[in-house]
Amino acid sequence: MPESLPPTTLAMGDVAETRKVFYISSLIRLTLLLLYLALMGPLPFLAQATQAAIPPVGLIVAIGLGWAGLYGALSQRVEVDSGGIEVAYPAWVRWLWRGGWRLPWTQVRSLKPRSTGQGGIVYYLVGGDQQAYLLPMRVAGFARLVEIVETYTGIDTQDIKPLAQPWMYIILLGFTLLLLLVDAWTITTALQMT
Repeated sequence: MPESLPPTTLAMGDVAETRKVFYISSLIRLTLLLLYLALMGPLPFLAQATQAAIPPVGLIVAIGLGWAGLYGALSQRVEVDSGGIEVAYPAWVRWLWRGGWRLPWTQVRSLKPRSTGQGGIVYYLVGGDQQAYLLPMRVAGFARLVEIVETYTGIDTQDIKPLAQPWMYIILLGFTLLLLLVDAWTITTALQMT
């Protein structure tokens, strides 16, 4: 932890905590990891069946490294306490995903919306140095995170909504499971060809 924090607490209903950690939603993590597996899983089998120039073992290693990188990216967490807000990754993957930051509440000047290329809206916390810090919106308990931001900064967060609603990921998970069924058929067919 970069600085020592006073022993004040966050109001959490009947429970008081000095630190609250928000992780990326389990639904989002599961969906994206399964989608990666569905897209990449058949490749080694197809490479073997078609006698591709890239050996199946090389594809398996590359796919495994990609999966580990994706898992690391999805391990991002948001930590809030009475001193500020921090976005961090676990130590094992921090060297790869250097996007972590910490912003003390006293330096937060505003919360600015920005449109995305897909038509959604993301929010940035603007610090005293006018640097913008992306507020992660795919964390479980996002509404509580926004309440904490409002409590410590005094900024009105009433209109802030998550970027993606759960139903969007449920639909994507359904299509991913269908794709996994197609993958099973593809792998079975590829194994029969060898």
